[in-house]
Amino acid sequence: MGSVSESTPQEQLERLRSSIDNIDAALVHMLAERFRCTQEVGRLKAEHDMPASDASREARQIARLRSLAEEAHLDPEFAEKWFNFVVAEVIQHHHSIAGRNDG
Repeated sequence: MGSVSESTPQEQLERLRSSIDNIDAALVHMLAERFRCTQEVGRLKAEHDMPASDASREARQIARLRSLAEEAHLDPEFAEKWFNFVVAEVIQHHHSIAGRNDG
């Protein structure tokens, strides 16, 4: 006879999927907050005629994120690709903000 603590594979799957759904929701909210911060950076850069991108900061961030990824047992290549994707979007936002401030 099985104990109450045992669960079927389907129940285990549903529990895991629920965790994944919660993590996805948290990631979306964290990305939204990150973009709110970077939009403020974009406004600040536009107001002070600063360049939209900062190659040395990006290089430091990539090194930092690769190291964090390794510590977390996440593929550092994936972490770098994710960062580059996000930064490309941020720079696009910064250019848009700068363009709006020029008009």
